Amino acid sequence: MLRFEQTKISKPLITRMSQLGYHQTTDLQAYSLNRMIGGQDILAIAPGKSGKTTSYILALLTRIKQGNGDAPRALVLVPNKEKVLEVVAEFDKINQNKSIRIVGIHHDDPIDQQVFELTDGVDIVVAIPTRARAIYLKLGLNTNKINHLVLDDAEELVKQGMQLQVVELAQSIQKAQVMVFTNIYHERLEKMIEPFIKEPAILEFEEEHELKISTRAQLRYHVPNFRTKLNLLHLLLSDQEVFDKVVLFVNQAHTAETILKDLFNGKSNEVFLYKPRFYDLPHFESIMAFKYSPSARILIVNGENAENLDLSGIPFIFHVEIPVQIDHYIQRVLKTESEDDISILLTTDLELNALREIELKIGQKMDLMDLPEDLFID
Repeated sequence: MLRFEQTKISKPLITRMSQLGYHQTTDLQAYSLNRMIGGQDILAIAPGKSGKTTSYILALLTRIKQGNGDAPRALVLVPNKEKVLEVVAEFDKINQNKSIRIVGIHHDDPIDQQVFELTDGVDIVVAIPTRARAIYLKLGLNTNKINHLVLDDAEELVKQGMQLQVVELAQSIQKAQVMVFTNIYHERLEKMIEPFIKEPAILEFEEEHELKISTRAQLRYHVPNFRTKLNLLHLLLSDQEVFDKVVLFVNQAHTAETILKDLFNGKSNEVFLYKPRFYDLPHFESIMAFKYSPSARILIVNGENAENLDLSGIPFIFHVEIPVQIDHYIQRVLKTESEDDISILLTTDLELNALREIELKIGQKMDLMDLPEDLFID
């Protein structure tokens, strides 16, 4: 960490941060502020509450010394209305130069009113990409003078499917410094920013793990999509000698039924559901009955029906999806009497944020396994 006086932010901003009770930077700010103020492109990967938003606000307010511009000089793209309001409020709290005009753009205000606000003179625009693109197409957002482009919560922009709008807006800007802030970094995010960010300074910060929780051995396979998860399940679970007793968790009844029909083409007499919606499907009403059945090898469990299951004696647990309640996952993978019991998690890019939360709570990183060579990737 540095004292703010050791960074290149302007003296009025140093004074303002002191008034707000902030005298030292976070680690992220210590490494990023001077780079951003110097005009360098940034890709910052850091957990929540690491000071990402304050970092680029301080950099932009230092770079944009005077307001009253006829067109915006900075565009900040965020995933939702709540983030728009949060960022604008943070700008208003820190900014002491009232000539600099900041406007927030989201879907709840009339688009004609927003066009008027933008054409009336603005310096910094904080916007949801979908609404910003719509206004740009109505010639209400002038990107000709934008010198700074910020993506905040970039992983959420990808998760909400805004890649097209982000890329179109970025490519409408002639030349700009690009600053990308994200909790996690994955292939879809890389693909989104690749057309408009070149050789950025990559800054990555890890959150400290909590005390380590004693769990089963934790293994993880990472795949591009749900269909490939099903292909991987079919491939792994075909080995009947290794996977002789398996409980497989999903988040919804429909997913459980889909896997039942898909696994081994629905022709196996070893696969069952736990407490299904339709009782004509092969199923068990208790985990004990499954444990002691010599013919049952795989039990598919809808997590909504899975409270307080006794998983002792089950050597393999699969999670096809990360539960909405992370604590449910942790309860299922707690260490049993057997040293050989294993938990296997299947993830996609969109689940990496939840994965990070799990790893922080259990105090350990999961071993990432190589995908089988004969896996068909959809």
